[in-house]
Amino acid sequence: MDRDWIKISFIYVGTVIGAGFASGREIVEFFGIYGLKGILGLSVAGVLFSLMGSLLLLKIYRNKIKGFDDLVARMFGKKFGIVLDIIMIISLYTGYSVMISGSGAIFKEELGASFTLGIITMVILSFIVFLFQLEGFSFISSALVPLLILGIVFTSLYLIIKGDHNLYGINEGNIITHKGNFFSSSLLYVGSNSLIIITVFSSLLPLIRNRKTAILGGVAGGIILYMLGLSILLIMLLHYPEIKTMDIPMLKISNYIGRSYRKFYAIILWIAIFTTAIANGSSFINRFANSRYKLPIATIFCISAIPLAHLGFAKLVSLIYPIFGFIGLIILVFILMVL
Repeated sequence: MDRDWIKISFIYVGTVIGAGFASGREIVEFFGIYGLKGILGLSVAGVLFSLMGSLLLLKIYRNKIKGFDDLVARMFGKKFGIVLDIIMIISLYTGYSVMISGSGAIFKEELGASFTLGIITMVILSFIVFLFQLEGFSFISSALVPLLILGIVFTSLYLIIKGDHNLYGINEGNIITHKGNFFSSSLLYVGSNSLIIITVFSSLLPLIRNRKTAILGGVAGGIILYMLGLSILLIMLLHYPEIKTMDIPMLKISNYIGRSYRKFYAIILWIAIFTTAIANGSSFINRFANSRYKLPIATIFCISAIPLAHLGFAKLVSLIYPIFGFIGLIILVFILMVL
């Protein structure tokens, strides 16, 4: 039986979930601020993730897209393709820097280790994965994403069932924010993940054996993302007054289970960061898959990201995510309409 759709769905989840998702900060920022209406917003995002994922994979399979370079050449031509290529390179590079910075923050704040040690550890481990190209990324996603899913679901369900909740604050979120409303916020959230999804999916042709694989991989990945997001959102709403301004709310909430469990969830969060870091890095390096300079390029990519990572996790997220989110949504719509 063809199980490549399972690998694709795990790659999808590992690509999106990242530090912001698993920490709960993205879920609060894009959905929790609307209170109970945030559940509707998340449901819209879940449908869009499943629809977008399956359609994009189908188009890659139908057009036999062999990589991001191939996608750009067919879609945008030479002149605009160069501009888009530069945007993607910057997006992948900064995205990788954000993730290794998140690793440094966890090492420092939760494990009592050096910020730099956290950065170096992720750089070394991700570099090893990069050497094995798609096979390495697929293996890591298949091995770590199930643990990630179990950690998030267990934390949320345990606290929903066992916790002492303040139901008064469940709908305390603002109705209108700078994102508009829960529907427009859903669009922006999907858009903020579009660039990395496009680049990762464009390299998955070897795993897409037929239309069924493409559809199942995209839909399953979208459903898993929705269920994980809902698990986090529900517990965020139940604790909204105390976590609404926190950078990593899930760590605060996991502390209610116990200090030792908080350390365990910090590891879960690090895994989420790692899967997204290798998604960004693998996509960047795959652009040079046929180059004899691939190894030096991978080395320079990893090392050069370290200084940028030292700017700090929160600052990088606030500066970079909104810009590339808007660009990603436009590019995604264009690809789905034209390709």
